[in-house]
Amino acid sequence: MSKPAAPLKGRAARLARLMPSTGPSTAARTPFVLLVVLLLGGGLITLLLLNSALNEGSFRLSELKRDTTELTDEQQALQRDVDSRSQPDALEKRARELGMVPGGSPAFLNPDGTVRGRPTEATAPPSPSPTASPDADAPAAGPSASGTSAGPSGSPSPSASVPQPDPAAENSPPPTSPGR
Repeated sequence: MSKPAAPLKGRAARLARLMPSTGPSTAARTPFVLLVVLLLGGGLITLLLLNSALNEGSFRLSELKRDTTELTDEQQALQRDVDSRSQPDALEKRARELGMVPGGSPAFLNPDGTVRGRPTEATAPPSPSPTASPDADAPAAGPSASGTSAGPSGSPSPSASVPQPDPAAENSPPPTSPGR
């Protein structure tokens, strides 16, 4: 059958003595295996923490994008509101609600101090009264009934429908706007 291995001679015997022939040593491999396991575990934990931080940043980013979209929509709605209120018709309507009237013709100062043009006072155009009845038989409760002058057609003159200013206000200087 098989012969036992013959003892080694010479150089081979010396090499055999330097290298142990008893199977692999588990004592030398244990620190290496532990080091590899610790490195792999540490790498996995680091990856998990990094992934969690990225997911948290992603959620924060999507929340900020949603907030930005909402704020942009609100800003656009406010801009549309400002644009609609700054149209000339809307400005005129709001000014009339506040009791303002269109200005008269202006006068301008020349650089030498002379006045160019003839200023006129701003007067409110006659507005139809909402309580006026369309009946021709009913007596008019307007200015002509109170004894003010009427024009040739029987309608009150425009100066009669303009309210007279307060006498105390006549002594104050008229308001001016710079640059106009």
